[in-house]
Amino acid sequence: MANESDGPNSSLPVTRLNQIIRENRIADYESPALALGMRPTGFEQGESHWSWSAQPPLVLNPFGMIGGGFIAVFVDELCSTAIASILEEAEWAVTVETKISYLRMLRPGPVSGVGRVLRRGHSIAFLEARVIAADGSAAALASSTWSISR
Repeated sequence: MANESDGPNSSLPVTRLNQIIRENRIADYESPALALGMRPTGFEQGESHWSWSAQPPLVLNPFGMIGGGFIAVFVDELCSTAIASILEEAEWAVTVETKISYLRMLRPGPVSGVGRVLRRGHSIAFLEARVIAADGSAAALASSTWSISR
């Protein structure tokens, strides 16, 4: 069971997970989103990059497009790993709010994304994420606010 400094419901202690992200050890990163085919491609200071090359049928809506809720999961991975890349050893962060603008439908196929920390204060951080379709156009844009705890 995780202790308070490890954050809630962690399979890995959050301090270890944050270290994996800070060290760009993408092969060691763990998340339930990996079961959906989402994959980190790189972690940098204040930034994360992900790909989602093949979507399982369960993420498709009745129109055969990627469902908005699953795009939100992708956005959450982009933001959570971007903020984790700048957290100090005993810190962890949780989402306060996220706003996603869906600019176009996403057909199944290669999708990529980038999450960035725009500003980090003592106890709050502001982030943005961009989900990019196979043709290079923006499919979704998000802004997110995170609370930082120690």
